[in-house]
Amino acid sequence: MSVKMLFVIGSPRSGTTMLERMLSSHSMIQGGPEPHLLTPLAHLGIWDKVDKAPYDHVLAAESQKLFVDQLPNKEQDYWDACRAYCDVLYGRYLESKGAKPICLDKTPAYALVLPFIAKVFPDARYVVLTRHPLAAFSSFANSFFDGDYQVAQNYNPLLNRYVPALAAFLRQKDVPVIHVRYEDLVKDPETWFAKICEYIGVPFEKEAIDYGKSEEERPKGLGDPIGVKQHSRPSTASVKKWVQELASDPAKLSLMRQVISELAPEDLALLGYPPEKLWKPLEEAGQVAAPVKPKLDRYRFKRKMIIRLRARAQRGGAFRRLLEKGRLTCDVLLRE
Repeated sequence: MSVKMLFVIGSPRSGTTMLERMLSSHSMIQGGPEPHLLTPLAHLGIWDKVDKAPYDHVLAAESQKLFVDQLPNKEQDYWDACRAYCDVLYGRYLESKGAKPICLDKTPAYALVLPFIAKVFPDARYVVLTRHPLAAFSSFANSFFDGDYQVAQNYNPLLNRYVPALAAFLRQKDVPVIHVRYEDLVKDPETWFAKICEYIGVPFEKEAIDYGKSEEERPKGLGDPIGVKQHSRPSTASVKKWVQELASDPAKLSLMRQVISELAPEDLALLGYPPEKLWKPLEEAGQVAAPVKPKLDRYRFKRKMIIRLRARAQRGGAFRRLLEKGRLTCDVLLRE
């Protein structure tokens, strides 16, 4: 069995959940919460390594390479084995959901292992969704780090990791790709959704754009827990939220200028945001009032607690030892 796969690729907070909801509302596409199947598989030793694991990853990688070299088709047999593993899981997921022929996986972390995924799924379809880098980072910091840009950058330098990875994938010629900018999609969803459907090879279903009206209750899983539920179809409401935030906070603006300066101009241009135009919305805004801080709901309260616990854990001492007793809960908090 070979499953027909569709991957929505993009950094966290770039609109991938919204696009996944639209595509999942199509009569031929089965989506769902982020499964994160391929990121662990990519780091078993052949393609890349894992630095911290309950085994000797260096020894395992060398041993696997020697073993694979003895197979009849060498590395191709390894890629076939990875594909067989994925086909069973994706295939049975499709079977459990009904009769839709295309399986959609939207997991932002996949952007960091795209060369591996292209090896395993050379016949898949890839939709790369990019968003203004400053808008994506602003949403990332506010969604997961209570608006603290410096903590967000220290924990996960989002733009430094994802911009070059996405640009490299757009340059490759081994697998077919369609590139869509978030701003274009929310401004003219009918035109761009029609282009995406044509690229995938499915009929255009306009009603799928109103994803909030058509989808059934979704199972629990990772993805946007707050933003996408505020609308039932693509909206331009968040396109320039970052402008107000940076215009009223010199420290955040300084950090973002530093981060952008570290990115290759050609990568930014390829993603649709050339440096000479990147700051234009901010320059046109002039003096603006500081944005209103969002209300403290259950999700934001949990994020605040995680940030504080992580900070205390990194300082070490007795508190860290206490956290280590709850390994399943604390692995996420303690990882470097």
